[in-house]
Amino acid sequence: MWLLAAFIAVPMIEIALFIQVGGVIGVWWTLLIVLATAVAGSFLVRSQGARELSNLQRAFNDLDDPTEPLANGAMILFAGALLLTPGFFTDVVGLSLLVPAVRRRAFLWARSRVKVEGFRVDTGQQPPRSHRPDDRVIDGEFEEVSPQKPTHRPPSEWTRH
Repeated sequence: MWLLAAFIAVPMIEIALFIQVGGVIGVWWTLLIVLATAVAGSFLVRSQGARELSNLQRAFNDLDDPTEPLANGAMILFAGALLLTPGFFTDVVGLSLLVPAVRRRAFLWARSRVKVEGFRVDTGQQPPRSHRPDDRVIDGEFEEVSPQKPTHRPPSEWTRH
């Protein structure tokens, strides 16, 4: 239900802000500001996204918990989408998500609301599989079949000249 409210409220807020700001500074300055925030935001998203990607790679290499770099990357991606969306409200929210302290607070809030059952790092080595009675193992045999040479067929209606 809250998602529906957001889809209705955000465009209404944006329209109201466009009317208010456009009335004060003019249409062309309003459009210039919206375009400038989109351009500046894309550069900020690119640089912060690259930094967060290196943090994620470091977490994977060190076998650390990658949830914070993943969450930061998702928030930066969302910030980029908001900054490319024309509007002042979405620009403010997008720019605030590019502030590391805001992302950290959002991550801590989300982490407090999500219960993680466990975290496991796969080192690539498979543990020996235990065979329990409820396992379903199907034994089978295979035989390679080499393709036979096609027999000569008369050309079809499609290939006749």
